Amino acid sequence: MAALDGLAIVGRETRHQPATRPPRPSRGAMDWDDVRVFLAVVREGSMRAAGRALGLSQPTIARRLAAFEATFGGPTLFDRLPEGLRLNAAGEQLVPAAESVEDAMLTLERRRAAASPVLSGTVRVSTGECAAGFLARCLSGPTTPALPSGITLELVSESGQTANLTRREADMALRHQPPESGDFYISKAGTFACAVYRRRGADPGAWVTHTEEQAHYAPARWVQRQLEETGNPVALRASSMLMHLEAIRAGTGRGVLPCYVGDGHPLLERLTPPIAEIAAEYWIIVHRDLRRVACVRAVIDWIKALFAEQRNVLAGVV
Repeated sequence: MAALDGLAIVGRETRHQPATRPPRPSRGAMDWDDVRVFLAVVREGSMRAAGRALGLSQPTIARRLAAFEATFGGPTLFDRLPEGLRLNAAGEQLVPAAESVEDAMLTLERRRAAASPVLSGTVRVSTGECAAGFLARCLSGPTTPALPSGITLELVSESGQTANLTRREADMALRHQPPESGDFYISKAGTFACAVYRRRGADPGAWVTHTEEQAHYAPARWVQRQLEETGNPVALRASSMLMHLEAIRAGTGRGVLPCYVGDGHPLLERLTPPIAEIAAEYWIIVHRDLRRVACVRAVIDWIKALFAEQRNVLAGVV
């Protein structure tokens, strides 16, 4: 999932002593992967959901969970109910210790990755749809220094759930707000301006806006005030920027778009200056251990250069 996960740890042999084979694990020895599965089932609430979170099949999850439970030689750690698994008292007692093991293993994995000078691998970036679209369209920009050829950028939308950087669900994130706590490197990338757009030559009085579940978004609140002041109707509520763009482009209604999207679209025209209160700041967030990974550093530098180079485009300066 994260950068350089496949690197091996190179051991050192003591001089003048023959290399020895590592001892075989004793029967019933605990496997870190089984601990990881146990915690995933605890957090996700079912073996199916845990499998999706870890990228494993449900039978594999079931087998590893059974192996973890067998390690303790006592009762099962989950009650098997018709509606699914429920952590019981015996399982609850193990969660703090399992999380301590997880913290230690994740620290070792991050530091192993940071020790490698290899400038290749997949760097997983967790961000929203708007920023992900911007990064995707700039991968082959004419002037921005390109990413090294050995790096694959993986963009993951945070529309549903925020990736946990400590557990390496992503190598880094690009978010509207920096975290209030945690061992992270944080750097402001820049700001996306937003304005109101419509199809060129059309005169729709109706609006395209967000869904009720997204009513707390700053653009949704701004549009709601316009609706209350003008009494104009809502033509469409949609949950993604792409849906908004397509509806506005078709002439369904007017709506808010990032200036980098609306200004460059040949079928759209801007109706307002950039709206300061709904400008979206973005921050680069990386765990401090992973900041030292060569390919992660390269992506950080690329994003910073990209935001600097495209500053006027993002600000809606036309």
